[in-house]
Amino acid sequence: MTTPPAIEQDPPQVFPPTLREVMLRPRWLALLAFSLLVAGVLAWLGQWQLGRAVDTAPPEPGRTEIVQPLADVALPGEYLPEPLVGQRVEAAGRWIADDFLVVSSRFNDGVEGYWVTGQLRLDEVTTPTSIAVALGWTRDAASAERAVEALNAQVADDPDAVVSVTGRLISDEGPGRPAAGADPQEMTRMSPAMLLGRWHDVDGVAVYRPYLASQTAIGPLDAIDSPAPEERSRVNWLNIFYAAEWAIFAGFALYLWYRLARDAWEKEVEDLEDERSEALAAGTPESRD
Repeated sequence: MTTPPAIEQDPPQVFPPTLREVMLRPRWLALLAFSLLVAGVLAWLGQWQLGRAVDTAPPEPGRTEIVQPLADVALPGEYLPEPLVGQRVEAAGRWIADDFLVVSSRFNDGVEGYWVTGQLRLDEVTTPTSIAVALGWTRDAASAERAVEALNAQVADDPDAVVSVTGRLISDEGPGRPAAGADPQEMTRMSPAMLLGRWHDVDGVAVYRPYLASQTAIGPLDAIDSPAPEERSRVNWLNIFYAAEWAIFAGFALYLWYRLARDAWEKEVEDLEDERSEALAAGTPESRD
């Protein structure tokens, strides 16, 4: 009897899933929902940053040149907002004896010199309050020291004399560390915080963080060169840059989901192709021998 010839079986058919089918699986839909949530938060942060990039209500031109009472512009212990830096204000009070101090590295019309500063105890306030005042400028240290002696003598003669000062309100420059080999007592930055550490009679006294640069010379000093601040731009480009960054991060959150889903799909297709190749190899005559 003749044996019928063996019938070769076709290799198993492989139907890999499409990328769309993989993306519609519950696991990837859940990850998509999370990515959309993250992208939404990042987009909201970008919109918030963008909303602060343009000043919709800028200060009126020349507003800093209108003299205002100090109490209407700033409060003791608070930082000075940027739009108010350089605002001309007026304050009245009395000088505190022995609190006239010299600050070096001060420039007037490009010439380096010294400021003489003092503690002005404000008048007509319920709580004792002081503000640091830059009274004037001098070219050399000896002249600054002579001005300090003259001012101390003047206050000693009439300690209750009330003076009125008009000048620009300027932010604290912050304390600074003296250079190597320099006198540790020398002050090179106008910092009310540093001056406070050397003032007298400050127990229970509120102190302004900004200082007042007098626009008229007080005592035997030259007037401080204090021009009007430049009009600042209504557009804050740094905020716009940050807003663009948030938008990029939001797009990256969605791209990351797509990339992970595509990688999973490509791996699954590759695994199926490997299985098919192994099945084909197992069905060849050489493998059956």
